[in-house]
Amino acid sequence: MHRPHICSLAIAVALAATATLTAGTALAAPYDHRASAPSPTTSPALPVASVVDAARTAAFAHASATGVGERDGLKAKETLVDPEGKRHVRFVRTHRGLPVLGGDLIVHLDAKSAYLGATRATDHRLAVPTVTPKVTATQAKAKAAAVAKGDAEKAQLVVDARDGTTVLAYRVEVTRSRTTEVGGARTVVVDAITGAVRSDTPVADPFVSPQLKEKLRESGGKLAPKTGPSHAPARTVGPAKSASAFPAPATGTGASLFSGSVRLGTTQTGKNSFLLKDPAHGNTQVRDAGNKTPSFSGGKAFTNTTNRWGDGTNGDRATAAVDAQYGITSTLDYYKNAFGRNGIKGDGTGAKALVHYGEKVDNAYWSPSAQTMLYGDGGQLFKNPLVVLDVTAHELTHGVVNATADLQPTRAQGGTSYGEPAALNESLSDIFATSVEFAAGNAGNPPNYLLGEKLGLKTGFLRRLDKPSLGFEGDVLDYWKKEAYDTESHRGSGISSHAYYLLAEGSGKKKIGDVTYDSPTFDGSAVSGIGRDKASAIFYRALTRYMVSTTDFHDARTATLKAADDIHGADSVEYKAVDRAWAAVNVTADNTPSGSPAETPAED
Repeated sequence: MHRPHICSLAIAVALAATATLTAGTALAAPYDHRASAPSPTTSPALPVASVVDAARTAAFAHASATGVGERDGLKAKETLVDPEGKRHVRFVRTHRGLPVLGGDLIVHLDAKSAYLGATRATDHRLAVPTVTPKVTATQAKAKAAAVAKGDAEKAQLVVDARDGTTVLAYRVEVTRSRTTEVGGARTVVVDAITGAVRSDTPVADPFVSPQLKEKLRESGGKLAPKTGPSHAPARTVGPAKSASAFPAPATGTGASLFSGSVRLGTTQTGKNSFLLKDPAHGNTQVRDAGNKTPSFSGGKAFTNTTNRWGDGTNGDRATAAVDAQYGITSTLDYYKNAFGRNGIKGDGTGAKALVHYGEKVDNAYWSPSAQTMLYGDGGQLFKNPLVVLDVTAHELTHGVVNATADLQPTRAQGGTSYGEPAALNESLSDIFATSVEFAAGNAGNPPNYLLGEKLGLKTGFLRRLDKPSLGFEGDVLDYWKKEAYDTESHRGSGISSHAYYLLAEGSGKKKIGDVTYDSPTFDGSAVSGIGRDKASAIFYRALTRYMVSTTDFHDARTATLKAADDIHGADSVEYKAVDRAWAAVNVTADNTPSGSPAETPAED
């Protein structure tokens, strides 16, 4: 199992600043959650290109620490600047001109672009003896199609560095796979020398896992997700405009299934015509899939003459669209207001969605390749569409993770992902889904630390953060143990979710809203929380600055400690609370698995 190489070094090389950061650059907006935070500085600073160039130069200059070799190339994926001036450039790598799987790294610079250290997904140097495959692309496509039972698209030659070796391979996307729900896509990696299948993973992230579906079937009967208040909203239409003023932003109202009456950003296209498309949220738009499986462009736009949407029941096809658009924009608002993140990818673009996707589909998905949310109507296990707020926020957070650390399973089998990075991915999606609920503060969908509480389960919830083992899935881990490295991702997610809850709220019994929590600890020690906002800020900064595709739980501990140090300082109450929260779920420096470089200083 690979672990990211997180290192903090003394400043070794100072790269001169060449220009001043100006408004409109692609750098993410800085944020700071300290009570008395200094104002972000703009000088000395660099435009994005200069920051990337400085980070790339530093990566090659410190090759022994970064693992970058002379045959490697680095392409910037994201560039972030902190209020105190630190800069972080996330790179994807090529080797001998080929994309590298598991070769991602982050280079950290100070405010003057001096090298501070690197976080890397793999701890070995890349070297393939040849880039000439013995297996043809046609053979690789045939193997991938047979494994994923679908239609193989183009076979791309890559270098696979994910398992401690460096292997020439093909990456093949297989569409209309019969091993995934409603013919989704899978990514199959085939060894280009031996023809062996190295991995087979689903492209879209489903909310309801295959294991959960099986358990739901075993429980018998159909679940009736708990809908919210169904009263119709009052009409909201802006003042009349001249024909030349269209299209124009407007504010409508929607009657949702789960969240009661909600306000919706819409587009007025004429004097008495409206489109369910929100220009204030990056043109976020929901369309009707017509119970088929089209691309977003093939979906039917929702339009009307009143700017009132849905009637709170499944009888109106727009009702599910109200929940979907409300959930998406609430999630976008949370990330922007809390962290300055503008859009799922941080580029200001909104999210697309298709409701009524497929026939009797009991799931909701985030499709990273299409940047689209897909919502089924239920029908076999669920009686209502899965357009609940925390489902949407969970799935969109998978999109945020994909755009940043891109946490990947160590293996996948039969549509099921395994390993600590995949479990951390699921955990972060649960963590920020609860944060979105709290930020939305909707009385029709009260916020809590429960996931799927509206799905109609006998337990009253699918998962919970204070004591994960109480969830419907039953065998979710409360504490880390060595077996976690190969545990199914939803089962393993409880470890870091529990650490987050303890950091935010502390251990022991308490009532928050209408829910009573009683969070235990591994060693019986008492843990004091620092509050949800501070805990979320630390986990978000850790995700975006210090996590990479192979980050496991011990690396996540290191990443959150570094984030707490950045925001509050190494001597702060918050830093010490992070350390105690991880120890309370049995993740410590002392039990870091042998061979992990997570706490090992890099040579330079």
